[in-house]
Amino acid sequence: MLLAAFFLWFFRDPRRTIPSAPGLIVSPGDGVVTETVVIQTPEGPRQRISIFLSVFNVHVNRAPIAGVLTSVRYQKGKYLNAMNPASADQNEQNIATVRGDGYEVTFKQIAGLLARRIVFNLKEGDTVERGQRVGLIKFGSRVDVILPTEAVLQVKVGQKVNGGSSILAAMPQGGRR
Repeated sequence: MLLAAFFLWFFRDPRRTIPSAPGLIVSPGDGVVTETVVIQTPEGPRQRISIFLSVFNVHVNRAPIAGVLTSVRYQKGKYLNAMNPASADQNEQNIATVRGDGYEVTFKQIAGLLARRIVFNLKEGDTVERGQRVGLIKFGSRVDVILPTEAVLQVKVGQKVNGGSSILAAMPQGGRR
């Protein structure tokens, strides 16, 4: 009975109020911001926000912006602790890029030490709305959000965020990339 109650609680999916102002990038998951850093990508410099999801957080993942999925790629990998910076590149993950309003945002669902299953319900070419449910990561994990360098961050390391409702960053009027 206790195990059944735990699973019902763990897979909860609360209703969220999604911000509607233009240019906002919302958190794809519940958790704590563990890092904000500028990284180099093949497309040039980008900002990365890392969010750690403990086993106590809601694990439903949501789209950070509205737009079209231009890329969805699953990558097999290790199951390092999601707090380990190497997990961003080495762990099993699903990488999705959304293009909308003249810019792209990539988000990674990254499996952790206990998380052994990533669920992503959409495919390349699908349209998503900001805050739309897109999948989940089971049993503790990490979500990385990669956004344009001109995005103005609205979160700090150590801050708790909620998927779909917490604003991570805002694009300047007109967007780009």
